[in-house]
Amino acid sequence: MSVHALIRARPKAELHVHIEGTFEPELMFAIAERNGVSIPYADVDAVHRAYDFHNLQSFLDIYYAAAAVLLHEQDFYDLTTAYFAHCREDNVVHTEIFFDPQTHTARGVAFETVINGITRARLETQEKWGISSRLIMCFLRHLSEESAFETLAQAQPFRRHIDGIGLDSGELGNPPSKFERVFAQACAQGFPAVAYAGEEGPPEYVWEALDLLKVVRIDHGVRSEEDETLMQLLIAEQMPLTVCPLSNLKLKVVSDLSRHNLRRMLERGVLVTVNSDDPAYFGGYLNQNFIELADALGLNEADIRTLCKNSFKASFLNEEENGTPKSTTSMFKHEADLKKQSGRLFSRLKCEPYKHRTSFQTTLLNKNTVLAQKVV
Repeated sequence: MSVHALIRARPKAELHVHIEGTFEPELMFAIAERNGVSIPYADVDAVHRAYDFHNLQSFLDIYYAAAAVLLHEQDFYDLTTAYFAHCREDNVVHTEIFFDPQTHTARGVAFETVINGITRARLETQEKWGISSRLIMCFLRHLSEESAFETLAQAQPFRRHIDGIGLDSGELGNPPSKFERVFAQACAQGFPAVAYAGEEGPPEYVWEALDLLKVVRIDHGVRSEEDETLMQLLIAEQMPLTVCPLSNLKLKVVSDLSRHNLRRMLERGVLVTVNSDDPAYFGGYLNQNFIELADALGLNEADIRTLCKNSFKASFLNEEENGTPKSTTSMFKHEADLKKQSGRLFSRLKCEPYKHRTSFQTTLLNKNTVLAQKVV
C-alpha cells in the first residue's frame, strides 16, 4: 500500500479545527443570499479569490467577513454538517471542534443560537455516520480577559454540550498569562483546557500555557524546538502538540513544508498530531495535510501509523465511553489501550497541572548529575 493510500484508509482523529475556518466559499455565498446579507463579492468566484489571502491581516479580513453571514441556528448547523461531510471523506472518525462564540455574540447573535446549531449537527452526525466529536469553546486572545469571563458566564446553561476550553486568534502580544484567572475559573468548573502557543509566539508562551493555564494539550507549539528543556518536558510528559502543516505554510511559519520540524519532533518522541486548523482557507482538510506533509518530509508508513495513533492518544476520548467506531476499535484494539499507552491524559482532564518548569528543571538536573557520576 502506498503512503497516500494508507493515509486515506487509516481511521484518524482531528484535534485542531476551527468550525468557522471550514466555511467554504460556496456555502458562504449561499447563506449570505439566504439571509439577505450584503457581502463585497459579486459571485462565488470572487469569494474564492478573496480566500487566496497573502498575510495574516488579509486572512482575518475575509475570515470575519465570512463569519458575519452566520446569523441563525440553521446556518451553524449547515456549516458544521458540511465539515462532517469532509470528515467522512477523509476517514476522520473522531473530531474535536473549536468554536469562537465571541466572534458571533459581538454581532448580536445569541450564544444559544451558535451552540444549538453546532450541537444538532454533532448529534445527527454521530447517529448517521458514527463520527464522534467533542466541542471546545475558545476565547479570543486579542480581546480582554473580562470578555472571556463574560463568555464563560454565557456558557453555563450549555455546559453539557461543551467539553473543554481553548485560546486562539492572534498570539503575538497576547500571552497565555493574560488569561490565567479565567482559565483557573473554567478549570474549577471541570473544563479541561488547551491553548494555542508557540506558533507565532516564543517557547515562553508554551511554558505559560503549561504552568499558568494548566493545559492538557498545546495547539501548534512548533517553536517549542527552540527550547531544549521544554522539548525534554514535552517528551517526558507526552504533552500533545496539535500541529497544522498547511496553516504553518500559508501563514509563513515555515517557508516550505520540506523545512517543517514535525518529523524531527516525531523522531524524538514528541506526541505530535496532524490537523487542518482552518481548512477552507489554508489549502485542505486533514488528508490533504497528511499527504502534502508526507511528500515534503518523506514520511513512511510507520510515521503515518504513529501520527494516526497519536491523534487518538491525545484526544478527549475516555475509557468509560463506548462510542469509538468499529473501524477504529479493530485497528487500535480499544481506545482504553491507547490511553494506557499515553499514560497520563485521563488525570490531566481533571485539570491536574504538569510539573512546573522549575520542578522539571530540578528533576532534569538531578538526572544529569546521576548520569555524570555513573560516567565518572
